[in-house]
Amino acid sequence: MTLKRGAVSALKKIYGKNRFKSELEDLTCYAFDAVNGRYLPDAVVFPECPDEIAQTLALASEMGFPVVPRGSGTGTTGGSVAVEGGVVLVTTQMNRILTIDTDNFIAEVEPGVITGDFHHAVEKLGLFYPPDPSSAGVSTLGGNVAECAGGPRAVKYGVTRDYVLGVEAVTPLGEIIRTGVKTAKGVVGYDLTRLLVGSEGTLAVITRIWLRLLPLPSSSATMKVSFGSMEEAAAAVTRIIASGILPRCVEYMDEASLECAMTIADLGLPKGCRSVLLIEVDGTQSEVERSVEGVEDLVVAAGAIKVERAESEAEAKRLWMVRKKVSPALYRFGPDKVNEDIVVPRSAIPEMVKKIESLKREYGLPMVSFGHAGDGNIHFNVMIDKKDAAQKLRAEAVVEELFTHTLALGGTLSGEHGVGITKRPYIGKEIGEAELSLMRGIKKVFDPKGILNPSKIF
Repeated sequence: MTLKRGAVSALKKIYGKNRFKSELEDLTCYAFDAVNGRYLPDAVVFPECPDEIAQTLALASEMGFPVVPRGSGTGTTGGSVAVEGGVVLVTTQMNRILTIDTDNFIAEVEPGVITGDFHHAVEKLGLFYPPDPSSAGVSTLGGNVAECAGGPRAVKYGVTRDYVLGVEAVTPLGEIIRTGVKTAKGVVGYDLTRLLVGSEGTLAVITRIWLRLLPLPSSSATMKVSFGSMEEAAAAVTRIIASGILPRCVEYMDEASLECAMTIADLGLPKGCRSVLLIEVDGTQSEVERSVEGVEDLVVAAGAIKVERAESEAEAKRLWMVRKKVSPALYRFGPDKVNEDIVVPRSAIPEMVKKIESLKREYGLPMVSFGHAGDGNIHFNVMIDKKDAAQKLRAEAVVEELFTHTLALGGTLSGEHGVGITKRPYIGKEIGEAELSLMRGIKKVFDPKGILNPSKIF
């Protein structure tokens, strides 16, 4: 127990009996995220306003207990678990869409807003918020900002950081700060907004977000393209991007992920299909039709077995539903998942695919890859039983080789999952000691007592 009696009394005074939880059954619900681990906190609190968060962090800095910010807990690197105990601060009750400005294309939201709900709200007004992580139906905007979430549309539209104009946040000393601007341009002072986006809840707790919106594209089309090999599919991606056509999504599934997908729905795959690309284009009706024709010509030339266009919006949604449910379906290959999300330059995707195929042959473990081929973001999974020490060691060797090859190709070790605790041992492979020292210094400035989300990243 890292909470002193005085801290418990003070927290109960802030939150009352209904929003302060310390019973084992309550704590257990917040002891894990999508990582298969268990870190029991000492208490869980549910703030409803920035002032309550400010009081909590000031108290934590004074009394020396950890505070871990948390949204829906969908992260895959352990970023929202209480590794050192303390208080988990859950922001899901701060879930209002405060304004949607249709004249200036700006929205103001609280961190607990569900991403998918926000998509629906802005689209009803003819606006568009592109970031769309697979967890959009349950993940929160605050969590998306903390991890700089991406999703399939990143190939054309970018990731969360490209849409965050500014934030309100509470520092570990209990100060409420505002960063950024509500205008298209602004260069006064250091860009603290960009610093906080992707900081994984280690520098401040975000309490309000100003987001940039776009006009909703008037038309879109989704295509399912089947290939006889993953190598052919990867080469097709390179051809599409090099052609000058910029789809809003280019997703791929390898043979193992297709096997999982078929347990969710019948995809009607042709004989000999071992890889699928899901390609989506958008724009005006004429732009969409030209893009579809161009993509069809390119993928056929690259060796596609079959090219199919979704005949309705419902069919397109079904295809994307299947793709987004592949990850949880992977457990048919094993009870535990080692989940990585490397990124390589798009032109290097065929080379990375070859490496993944060689790892499968060398180590003999079930390996599944799928992801955002359009921007080089590959979700790579090794399925094992972690109770088997030999399997665990082989999986660690696979990850070490994968990361080394990723960096050799000019890539990065995490595209949208962050570092958290699972990638912490590898951060030095990508970032030099001088740069890490600067980052630790920034952490010290924001959090001199080290109470906010400790044991993450470094």
